[in-house]
Amino acid sequence: MQFRLAHISDIHLGPLPRVRRSELFSKRITGYINFRRNRSRADQPQITAHIVDFLAGLKPDHTAITGDLINLGLDLEIENARNWLAELGRPRDNTVILGNHDAYVRGARARALAAWQQWVTGDDGATIADAGDYPVVRRRGDVSIIGCNSARASIPFLATGYFHKDQADRLRQVLDAEHARHRATVVLIHHPPFPRATARHKRLIGLSNFTRVIRDCGAGLILHGHTHLATETWLDGPGYKVPVIGVPAAYQWPGYRKPPAGINLFTFDFARDQVTLRLERYGYRGEAGNGPDNRILPVEEKVLVGGRSLTAAG
Repeated sequence: MQFRLAHISDIHLGPLPRVRRSELFSKRITGYINFRRNRSRADQPQITAHIVDFLAGLKPDHTAITGDLINLGLDLEIENARNWLAELGRPRDNTVILGNHDAYVRGARARALAAWQQWVTGDDGATIADAGDYPVVRRRGDVSIIGCNSARASIPFLATGYFHKDQADRLRQVLDAEHARHRATVVLIHHPPFPRATARHKRLIGLSNFTRVIRDCGAGLILHGHTHLATETWLDGPGYKVPVIGVPAAYQWPGYRKPPAGINLFTFDFARDQVTLRLERYGYRGEAGNGPDNRILPVEEKVLVGGRSLTAAG
């Protein structure tokens, strides 16, 4: 039996809606300048559209989107992102967690959660209104997709994430319960949960709270966004290493200072009480006369985990 999970992140949907002057009397002014300097390419929406079209062609069983759908936390951005999600497919087939740009200013996180509720809520249907409602669990096939929250409004020039002990305690309970049912677990978090992943002003505060849970409970796979990079790191689990995978932002163009837009596809192969996990990376390669079928090409394919037990003991 197989389960195929796609991963995209950091959509930063454009173009940016018209911004009222009153909306810039906050941290948004620095974000607005940054967007105009670094993310306002005219072809950005087309690149994201190519990524979405290619994603549909992969026909994954589920898609994880690890935050930063928007840029400045504007109400119109939140509404546009909801419409974009509706076009992406059924909410039950797409899981969203929030990033720091989705919680850019005070109140933005609550508004985004309310608007995107169908994509952020767990199988229990409980309303997700704040960070205290995480983690959430969605069970698809033999895989449990566990969404965590690291997004919180921060002061200008900071893009830090937060993972407090109370969420860590709840994550521990969730992982123990899912592993007791012999289910493969995938943990989603926006900020990269490993040391020296980013500059200090973009780091995950409470990192040790997260890594301690993974060390004790384990996980099958951890997916993150935030860095806009195709990274692979491994965290210590209970007797085995846990893969931690990042993906380039879904808007980035070739020649940008970071890798062009990408998609990761994970295939879980289940046999009895064992699972093998494979990773395929795809990257945007631009127009350049290649034609629509060659805009997005394979970058890497590898086996991440071979024949591991589905129990927490690994």
